[in-house]
Amino acid sequence: MAAIKPPMYSVGIVPVLVGAAAAKFHHGVVALPQCGALVLGAICVIAWLNLSNDAFDAATGVDEHKHESVVNLTGNRNGVLLTAKLFLAAGLGLLAGNINTAHDPRVLYMLGAAIVCGYVYQGPPFRFSYKGLGEPLCFMAFGPLATTAFYLAHSPAHTTAAAAAAAGPAAAAAASGVSSWFAGVSPLVGLLAVLVGISTSVILFCSHWHQIQGDIRAGKMSPLVRLGTEAACQVLLAATAAPYLIALAAAAAGVCPTPLLGCLLLSLPAAKSLLDYAFANHTVPAQIAPLKKFGVRWHVAMGLSLVAGLLIS
Repeated sequence: MAAIKPPMYSVGIVPVLVGAAAAKFHHGVVALPQCGALVLGAICVIAWLNLSNDAFDAATGVDEHKHESVVNLTGNRNGVLLTAKLFLAAGLGLLAGNINTAHDPRVLYMLGAAIVCGYVYQGPPFRFSYKGLGEPLCFMAFGPLATTAFYLAHSPAHTTAAAAAAAGPAAAAAASGVSSWFAGVSPLVGLLAVLVGISTSVILFCSHWHQIQGDIRAGKMSPLVRLGTEAACQVLLAATAAPYLIALAAAAAGVCPTPLLGCLLLSLPAAKSLLDYAFANHTVPAQIAPLKKFGVRWHVAMGLSLVAGLLIS
């Protein structure tokens, strides 16, 4: 079960649900069968991400002593990589089959870019996670890209046609045209994307704490290798506080509805549990290992609070 990582699939589910709830808030409708299919597709993509990361890490030796590595459990790196590719194919099929690219092709571009972020995070020859760039990639993939994409995918065709037209041919361009992908996206959706991106990145940040020595041996410059656990606690505190401060500022600016802010505050106990555990155990690698579970709980609590707040609003 530790190798399969069931709680980690929340990182794929939350952007779909938040995007659907945002579409319901803005347009009053959401197609539940489509939402379910997109959730399943996102789960398949996360399965690819988890399995391929295990296979890529096996090649560098960073997971040599990681008992829950799927490669270490099966002894078959090629088989794990093949299974990962099958999950990716299934996920892409489900996603492509349940988004209407004709009325807004930006959905395809955003989800494609998010998947590319997932590959370059750990895949050769890039391995950006070894350079300490995993968290920014995670933020972009699950926040501005995936959450916005799933909002657009759930929105009725007539509501996104004008925005897609505003994006124009530049939406298909390279990096110089990426900013046009977000043309016509409301400030509220931008806020939701940022909050989801931060909480997802915190999960990744929490996964490094018990692996510092292994990362050092493999030459992986994770944030914890660079910072040490003492400074990392302060970074975690800032990252956990940021969504609430951003939401408060957005509420003051009239972007965040009051019920949404109120529901978001319901996730504060999960945030406190995460921080309490980190500050109490950060010096003991064997005890700090479950920190990622606390990060997942906070991420899920925040995601559900956002969905509830949007529906109530």
